[in-house]
Amino acid sequence: MAKKTVASLQTSSKRLTKAIKMVKSPKTGAYSFAESVMAPELVNDWLGKK
Repeated sequence: MAKKTVASLQTSSKRLTKAIKMVKSPKTGAYSFAESVMAPELVNDWLGKK
């Protein structure tokens, strides 16, 4: 499961997006959240990676 935040961040002349996805631990089976701030073009690639 993946969730992308609604708001986009703007710093000086760059547009950035904060993406959040749930990551399941292979050891315990518990879920945690991974967050990253990146360019909007890279979000789909980042969410697609395991």
